[in-house]
Amino acid sequence: MFHRESGYFNTTYKADMALYPLPIAKFAIAAILVLFFVVAPYFLDEYYLSIINLVAIAIVGALGLNILVGYTGQISIGHAAFMSVGAYTAANLATKLDLPFWLTLPAGGAMAAFIGILVGIPSLRIKGLYLAIATLAAQFIIEWVINHTPTISGGVAASIEMPPPEFLGKELVNQAELYYFLMVIMVIALVGAMNLIRSRIGRSFIAIRDQEIAAEIIGINVFKTKLIAFAVSSFYAGVCGVMYTYYLGIANYENFQLITSIDYLAMVIIGGLGSILGSILGAIFITMLPIVIRLLMETFGSIFVDDAALAQVIAQFRLIIFGGLIIVFLVVEPDGLAKLWQNIRNYFRFWPFSY
Repeated sequence: MFHRESGYFNTTYKADMALYPLPIAKFAIAAILVLFFVVAPYFLDEYYLSIINLVAIAIVGALGLNILVGYTGQISIGHAAFMSVGAYTAANLATKLDLPFWLTLPAGGAMAAFIGILVGIPSLRIKGLYLAIATLAAQFIIEWVINHTPTISGGVAASIEMPPPEFLGKELVNQAELYYFLMVIMVIALVGAMNLIRSRIGRSFIAIRDQEIAAEIIGINVFKTKLIAFAVSSFYAGVCGVMYTYYLGIANYENFQLITSIDYLAMVIIGGLGSILGSILGAIFITMLPIVIRLLMETFGSIFVDDAALAQVIAQFRLIIFGGLIIVFLVVEPDGLAKLWQNIRNYFRFWPFSY
């Protein structure tokens, strides 16, 4: 066995409430931080750094959706709409008022949280599929408002060019510079989500998800807690939209359409509902899936189809695998990749014992 939990004893409340109470977990997190903040930027080229940047953005968005869907049990299909609210809020503040990123970032999240509260108000009366339809309606309504309001969208093609973020007077323009910018935000979002779930509010989220009536009986304000869940989830979505806008250098509604909402819903389903690790694994999996499929099809696809039809085949093949994997995980392992990792970890922890 790698370690025994019974061999470590906490003598203070601070030690007992630590995010990683076991030494091996602390060493593992320290090694991961060194790997991604010290080693990776110096040994990876721009292409691989760009992939990690996209994964970091996706993790923030998946965390927000998992707080709402996985931890609170409120279905949402309009996550991309709240991302667009944050993106256009930050873009307008940056271009019209020349505000720095450390103001536009929280402002975009706050505006998305406000819109999320408005959308979440009907959540006390409607549940399940009906709530999903309500969030889907919010997706289309927000998208329509942005496209038909030149003051918000910038007019032509609903696009606003975003100035690069600045730190200590230096513009962050290349992938390596944006890498640190995005990774720091992602780490803050991760720590915030982990602490939120361990708090009283986080336990209230889980209680409502497991049994709403019982949660109300023991004194939880169900309506207030649901609104908090919508606000927090939308805040994360808004921050994710701002990150995406700074990364691309443009705010455009085409990056926040319904297909994006479905992508993020797939991240939390495949990664694992109600799991911080599941949000990370799901974001990595869904972000890497089209890249891996494209590389495989470019390498072996010419054997089966000609080069002219290869691009179309890649796009359709991605959708087929995408839908098939969701069905597979729902049937075989509903708890997703996080549960598979837990099973593997438990096997090595208790080896060579069968239990």
